[in-house]
Amino acid sequence: MLEGVEIKPLKRFADERGFFTEIMRKDWDVFRDEIVQANLSITYPGIVRAWHKHERGQVDYFVVVRGALKICAYDDETEELNEIVSTGENLQVVRIPGHYWHGIKAVGVEPAMLIYFVNKLYDYKNPDELRRPWNDETIVPKVINGRSDDPRCNKPWDWMHPPHK
Repeated sequence: MLEGVEIKPLKRFADERGFFTEIMRKDWDVFRDEIVQANLSITYPGIVRAWHKHERGQVDYFVVVRGALKICAYDDETEELNEIVSTGENLQVVRIPGHYWHGIKAVGVEPAMLIYFVNKLYDYKNPDELRRPWNDETIVPKVINGRSDDPRCNKPWDWMHPPHK
Protein backbone atom coordinates (compact mmCIF):
# COMPACT_ATOMS: atom_id res chain seq x y z
CA MET A 1 0.00 0.00 0.00
CA LEU A 2 1.01 3.60 -0.49
CA GLU A 3 2.36 5.02 2.74
CA GLY A 4 -0.54 6.00 4.98
CA VAL A 5 -3.24 4.15 3.01
CA GLU A 6 -4.76 1.62 5.40
CA ILE A 7 -7.69 -0.76 5.55
CA LYS A 8 -9.32 -1.80 8.81
CA PRO A 9 -11.94 -4.57 8.64
CA LEU A 10 -14.97 -3.84 10.78
CA LYS A 11 -16.80 -6.38 12.90
CA ARG A 12 -20.47 -7.02 12.28
CA PHE A 13 -22.52 -8.21 15.25
CA ALA A 14 -25.66 -9.88 13.92
CA ASP A 15 -28.73 -11.26 15.63
CA GLU A 16 -32.36 -11.88 14.69
CA ARG A 17 -33.06 -8.12 14.69
CA GLY A 18 -30.33 -7.19 12.19
CA PHE A 19 -26.76 -6.14 12.88
CA PHE A 20 -24.62 -3.58 14.65
CA THR A 21 -21.18 -2.33 13.62
CA GLU A 22 -18.87 0.25 15.14
CA ILE A 23 -17.54 2.37 12.28
CA MET A 24 -15.29 4.77 14.18
CA ARG A 25 -13.55 4.58 17.51
CA LYS A 26 -10.94 7.00 18.78
CA ASP A 27 -8.88 4.10 20.19
CA TRP A 28 -8.41 2.34 16.81
CA ASP A 29 -4.93 2.69 15.33
CA VAL A 30 -6.32 3.51 11.89
CA PHE A 31 -7.73 6.82 13.20
CA ARG A 32 -4.57 8.87 13.66
CA ASP A 33 -6.28 12.20 13.10
CA GLU A 34 -8.90 14.14 14.99
CA ILE A 35 -12.17 13.74 13.11
CA VAL A 36 -13.97 17.07 12.69
CA GLN A 37 -16.59 16.38 10.03
CA ALA A 38 -18.65 13.44 8.74
CA ASN A 39 -20.23 13.32 5.28
CA LEU A 40 -22.64 11.08 3.39
CA SER A 41 -22.35 10.51 -0.34
CA ILE A 42 -24.52 8.40 -2.64
CA THR A 43 -23.13 7.42 -6.03
CA TYR A 44 -25.18 5.78 -8.76
CA PRO A 45 -23.96 2.60 -10.49
CA GLY A 46 -21.17 3.15 -13.01
CA ILE A 47 -20.48 6.73 -11.92
CA VAL A 48 -16.87 7.83 -11.34
CA ARG A 49 -16.00 10.63 -8.92
CA ALA A 50 -12.34 11.35 -9.56
CA TRP A 51 -9.66 12.70 -9.40
CA HIS A 52 -8.99 15.11 -6.55
CA LYS A 53 -6.50 15.67 -3.75
CA HIS A 54 -5.99 17.87 -0.71
CA GLU A 55 -2.78 19.83 -0.15
CA ARG A 56 -3.41 21.21 3.34
CA GLY A 57 -3.31 17.98 5.31
CA GLN A 58 -6.81 16.55 4.92
CA VAL A 59 -7.14 12.81 5.48
CA ASP A 60 -10.27 10.92 4.40
CA TYR A 61 -11.68 7.85 6.15
CA PHE A 62 -14.14 5.99 3.88
CA VAL A 63 -16.78 3.50 5.06
CA VAL A 64 -19.03 2.04 2.36
CA VAL A 65 -22.30 1.10 4.07
CA ARG A 66 -24.33 0.06 1.02
CA GLY A 67 -23.42 -1.12 -2.45
CA ALA A 68 -19.84 -1.32 -3.63
CA LEU A 69 -17.12 1.18 -4.48
CA LYS A 70 -13.77 0.89 -6.19
CA ILE A 71 -11.55 3.31 -4.27
CA CYS A 72 -8.28 4.36 -5.90
CA ALA A 73 -5.34 6.39 -4.62
CA TYR A 74 -2.49 7.46 -6.92
CA ASP A 75 0.93 8.90 -6.13
CA ASP A 76 2.32 11.15 -8.89
CA GLU A 77 5.88 10.78 -7.57
CA THR A 78 6.12 6.98 -7.46
CA GLU A 79 3.45 6.38 -10.14
CA GLU A 80 1.93 3.77 -7.83
CA LEU A 81 -1.81 3.18 -7.58
CA ASN A 82 -3.81 1.40 -4.88
CA GLU A 83 -7.14 -0.06 -5.94
CA ILE A 84 -9.49 -1.18 -3.16
CA VAL A 85 -12.99 -2.58 -3.56
CA SER A 86 -15.08 -1.85 -0.50
CA THR A 87 -18.67 -2.99 0.04
CA GLY A 88 -21.52 -2.65 2.48
CA GLU A 89 -21.41 -6.43 2.90
CA ASN A 90 -17.74 -6.48 3.94
CA LEU A 91 -17.46 -3.38 6.10
CA GLN A 92 -14.08 -1.69 6.51
CA VAL A 93 -12.50 1.71 7.07
CA VAL A 94 -10.23 2.86 4.25
CA ARG A 95 -7.79 5.63 5.21
CA ILE A 96 -6.62 7.84 2.33
CA PRO A 97 -4.09 10.61 3.02
CA GLY A 98 -5.34 13.55 1.00
CA HIS A 99 -2.03 14.32 -0.71
CA TYR A 100 -2.65 11.34 -3.02
CA TRP A 101 -4.94 11.78 -6.01
CA HIS A 102 -8.00 9.72 -5.16
CA GLY A 103 -11.44 8.86 -6.41
CA ILE A 104 -14.22 6.32 -6.43
CA LYS A 105 -16.37 4.38 -8.87
CA ALA A 106 -19.68 2.76 -7.93
CA VAL A 107 -19.51 -0.85 -9.06
CA GLY A 108 -22.41 -3.28 -9.08
CA VAL A 109 -26.09 -2.73 -9.72
CA GLU A 110 -27.19 -0.56 -6.80
CA PRO A 111 -26.27 2.93 -5.64
CA ALA A 112 -23.29 3.00 -3.29
CA MET A 113 -23.66 4.80 0.02
CA LEU A 114 -20.45 6.16 1.52
CA ILE A 115 -19.96 7.71 4.93
CA TYR A 116 -16.65 9.47 5.21
CA PHE A 117 -14.89 11.24 8.01
CA VAL A 118 -12.29 13.98 7.59
CA ASN A 119 -9.81 15.70 9.86
CA LYS A 120 -10.26 19.19 8.35
CA LEU A 121 -13.46 21.22 8.09
CA TYR A 122 -14.55 21.96 4.54
CA ASP A 123 -13.81 25.61 3.77
CA TYR A 124 -16.60 26.84 1.48
CA LYS A 125 -14.67 29.98 0.49
CA ASN A 126 -11.28 28.32 -0.02
CA PRO A 127 -11.69 24.56 -0.49
CA ASP A 128 -8.64 22.32 -0.04
CA GLU A 129 -9.21 20.51 -3.30
CA LEU A 130 -7.31 20.19 -6.55
CA ARG A 131 -9.06 18.38 -9.39
CA ARG A 132 -8.19 16.44 -12.52
CA PRO A 133 -10.62 14.87 -15.00
CA TRP A 134 -11.82 11.36 -14.13
CA ASN A 135 -10.33 10.11 -17.39
CA ASP A 136 -7.03 12.03 -17.15
CA GLU A 137 -4.62 10.18 -19.44
CA THR A 138 -1.60 11.41 -17.47
CA ILE A 139 -2.44 9.04 -14.62
CA VAL A 140 -0.34 6.08 -15.76
CA PRO A 141 0.46 3.68 -12.91
CA LYS A 142 3.71 1.73 -13.12
CA VAL A 143 2.66 -0.29 -10.06
CA ILE A 144 -0.87 -1.34 -9.06
CA ASN A 145 -1.40 -2.80 -5.57
CA GLY A 146 2.32 -3.53 -5.32
CA ARG A 147 2.51 -5.35 -8.65
CA SER A 148 4.32 -4.15 -11.76
CA ASP A 149 3.12 -7.15 -13.81
CA ASP A 150 -0.57 -6.13 -13.72
CA PRO A 151 -1.63 -5.81 -17.39
CA ARG A 152 -3.09 -2.37 -16.62
CA CYS A 153 0.35 -0.98 -15.68
CA ASN A 154 2.05 1.56 -17.95
CA LYS A 155 -1.26 2.54 -19.53
CA PRO A 156 -3.59 5.46 -18.73
CA TRP A 157 -5.82 4.44 -15.83
CA ASP A 158 -9.15 3.12 -17.13
CA TRP A 159 -11.93 3.27 -14.55
CA MET A 160 -14.10 1.26 -16.98
CA HIS A 161 -11.69 -1.67 -17.39
CA PRO A 162 -13.75 -4.86 -17.07
CA PRO A 163 -13.28 -6.73 -13.81
CA HIS A 164 -12.85 -10.16 -15.35
CA LYS A 165 -9.48 -11.52 -16.46
